Amino acid sequence: MVKMRREGFNYIRKLAKMHHEWRSECINLIASENITSLAVRELLASDFSHRYAEGEPFSRLYGGTKYIDLIEDFAKKKLKKVFGAEYVNLKPLSGSQANLAVIYALTNPGETIITLSLVNGGHISCMDFGGAGLRNLKVETLAFDKKEINIDVDASIKKIMEVKPSLCFLGGSVILFPQPVKEIKNALNEVGGNLVYDASHVLGLIAGKQFQDPLKEGSDIVTSSTHKTFPGPQGGVIFCKSTLAEKIDKAVFPGLVSNHHLHHIAALAVSLLEVEKFGVNYAKQIIKNAKALAESLYNDGFNVVAAHKGFTETHQILVDVSKFGGGNAVSTLLEKSNIICNKNLLPWDNPKEIDNPSGIRLGTAELTRLGLKEEDMVEISKFIRQVIIEKRNPATIAKKVKNFMKNFRKIHYSFKKDLAYKYINFY
Repeated sequence: MVKMRREGFNYIRKLAKMHHEWRSECINLIASENITSLAVRELLASDFSHRYAEGEPFSRLYGGTKYIDLIEDFAKKKLKKVFGAEYVNLKPLSGSQANLAVIYALTNPGETIITLSLVNGGHISCMDFGGAGLRNLKVETLAFDKKEINIDVDASIKKIMEVKPSLCFLGGSVILFPQPVKEIKNALNEVGGNLVYDASHVLGLIAGKQFQDPLKEGSDIVTSSTHKTFPGPQGGVIFCKSTLAEKIDKAVFPGLVSNHHLHHIAALAVSLLEVEKFGVNYAKQIIKNAKALAESLYNDGFNVVAAHKGFTETHQILVDVSKFGGGNAVSTLLEKSNIICNKNLLPWDNPKEIDNPSGIRLGTAELTRLGLKEEDMVEISKFIRQVIIEKRNPATIAKKVKNFMKNFRKIHYSFKKDLAYKYINFY
């Protein structure tokens, strides 16, 4: 029995190490992923991962929390400082859960919310088939300008006046350009609704002062995950006006969260210190890299969305690859070439085409954390062209990618340039 258990452990460890090695050899363009420093990972592996601390710092339902109380209090104060927020709740375990907490705090079953549709970048937590549907809410969608890849302000305001939503969600899973926060908020004021900005993808860009600041522009609430362009551990956070704090807190605990994963809080505190020191330069380079990659792909013959607007103002790029077989076919072929991305619906797609949409979505957060710059984006574009347009052998390109990525194995924009994909043995 002991031998079998040991063999099982060795098998899992072997697979984990294989994953680390493989991903170190890949170009990762998944827009929702990033990599944390070893300092952050140290806290994730700490004894806090075993403990409970229900309630607020210094007023817990559990004993033994005197040190995590200090860490959580530090993290909350740092979050409010970095993001200029009146109030913060850092207990959600994900960005989706943060959205659900807001939905449960500020709506009643049968009410209406309005958000971006799935094809236009709305998140599943706000859909009638997702979290909003579980709350039995009616979900309306904002009008969208497919050419500008942004919200149609006049048409959306008109719809808000008609449906009088309790909540309006901006931000989302695909966001290339700043959205009309002020205009939408003014319309919501007239119908008594609250504005929520899902900043999960752009939180690091906001922290680095390189993208619109939804709180300053009038959003009542900002929800977010704590990874993606923000290089922290996976988790969630809610910023809000102090007048909404009590409702938000109750929805999070005891509504949706019991123990809020204390090792994540400690790791998040370390991430905040990194962002406070390096966040501006990191955010600037993320956007520079995204623009460079988008332009290179365009010049290499790809239909990159929003070319007339400079492609993007965030870490994200959308590419219409319908003429190459669609998003599923292209992303699958790229993965065989050690280039990782995700298929993605585009505004002109039918949502039922989700298995093979027209597009792929690319992101530059992790590559930037590894120290890649604009000239490296040109090389990456060439690899993608070789696989998709020139139809070179994916195995051949995978070897080239592996050799290319040997130069980018260390973590940048952190206090120490540790090996990015190092596997840490504890046993």
